[in-house]
Amino acid sequence: MAPEPPLLTMSGITKSFPGVRALDGVDLDVQAGEVHCLLGQNGAGKSTLIKVLAGAHQPDDGTIGWRGEPVTLRSPIAAMRLGIATIYQELDLVEGLSVAENVHLGHEPTAAGFVVRGKAAKASAAALLKRLGHPEIDPARLVGDLSAAQRQIVSMARALSHDVRLIVMDEPSAALDPDEVDNLFRIVGDLTADGVAVVYISHRLEEIRRIGDRVTVLKDGRAVAGGLPARSTPTREVVALMTGRNVEYLFPDRPRARPPGDPVLTVQGLSRQGEFAPLDLELRPGEIVGLAGLVGSGRSEILETIYGARRPTTGRVSVNGRPLRTGSVRAAVRAGLGLAPEERKAQALLMLESVTRNVSVSSMSRFAHGGWIDRRAERGAARAATRELSLRPDNPAVPVGTLSGGNQQKAVLARWLLRGCRVLLLDEPTRGVDVGARAELYAVIRRLADEGLAVLLVSSEVPEVLGLADRVLVLREGRVVHTAPARDLDEHRVLDLVLEGSPVAGEESPAS
Repeated sequence: MAPEPPLLTMSGITKSFPGVRALDGVDLDVQAGEVHCLLGQNGAGKSTLIKVLAGAHQPDDGTIGWRGEPVTLRSPIAAMRLGIATIYQELDLVEGLSVAENVHLGHEPTAAGFVVRGKAAKASAAALLKRLGHPEIDPARLVGDLSAAQRQIVSMARALSHDVRLIVMDEPSAALDPDEVDNLFRIVGDLTADGVAVVYISHRLEEIRRIGDRVTVLKDGRAVAGGLPARSTPTREVVALMTGRNVEYLFPDRPRARPPGDPVLTVQGLSRQGEFAPLDLELRPGEIVGLAGLVGSGRSEILETIYGARRPTTGRVSVNGRPLRTGSVRAAVRAGLGLAPEERKAQALLMLESVTRNVSVSSMSRFAHGGWIDRRAERGAARAATRELSLRPDNPAVPVGTLSGGNQQKAVLARWLLRGCRVLLLDEPTRGVDVGARAELYAVIRRLADEGLAVLLVSSEVPEVLGLADRVLVLREGRVVHTAPARDLDEHRVLDLVLEGSPVAGEESPAS
């Protein structure tokens, strides 16, 4: 008996945009019931390839086969009718519609030729959410009121509402905590057991080894390796294929000793009802302090409250001994605080504006004279700040939205560098950033600290917190349950602490 053909084959796929050859003869084959991981740095061609697969882009050349037969995917609807669903990293949900309406958007359930709404649509959505392990999400609730993790689940429910045979998941774990990632992997396991194929894209190589069957690596629009065994291919080999060089998973060295110095940031009894308990914290020049904990533990809320984006219930924040007016971002920025938020595209960047404008926006008073803005001075200052961080391309005139994730993050850091901030608050600084760019960002953050900047860091990736921070505060349910030098902790110890739910006997909860 002849072997079954692959569920999907893509052969010699090419795609060019003005001035850019995004795909250059890419081959990909996916078997029914497998998890095929797609790896590559930002700009390697992953997004373009999955948009070709989803019918959103038409290839300039190459062929696509589905169950052994040639097909043409002229639109996303054509791909969906075949059984191909795509869950993009930038979720395409409608915030003003309910969960049920989003789940069935474009293919509303019908009966006797009429669209069914109300109870039937909600019941169908509820069944899908239960299958995904999240029965607590109300199908009647507006998507705009959901957390990032809940929106990810709704997007998955929408994909499963079709008769899918292949699901593309683009960075599906980026907004999930470890328990939710476990649930995601359970769902993927159930799907593949039913013969559904999954194309899985992630920058987290440990996930690839855990969930993947085979790996295809893209670099500069070409497939430099295809069908590698996900669990047995050495990480060093995968990274070398992605980057064209060997990248060690080593964080910058910490300084052996640092003068104690006076605190530049002091937090006393800071709290927000329902989000985090009273917190004490001191942060000194040149020090990196990490906040480790699960999603929902209060990490981001602490940063935003210190920054003035949220008003505290109790407590105060001081910079260099001078109390800040709470709940005021303007006061925080004037005092020397800068925030790189978790959702940089939505909360930090003007995606259609130039790199120059994004870097200078918090320092415009430097360039405004008599009602006029000195554009030459603005461009020069922005270029100097971006060059200091090795932002690429070295052209501050390009729209920031055209940059890779790592370079967009550098643009945010350059803004605060130009502003001359003393305390940098970093929330998920490497989310959506590829392996090579992560190493660059780690080096930048450490160098800024070595030059005297104080850094307060939040990351969902425990190794990142331990690798960058000098000192770590472990949070659970809004409370600090442990504080210690990073060198005295390891990943297993931190995970044990965040899951225990009570302070360790004999240890102090508040950190100072």
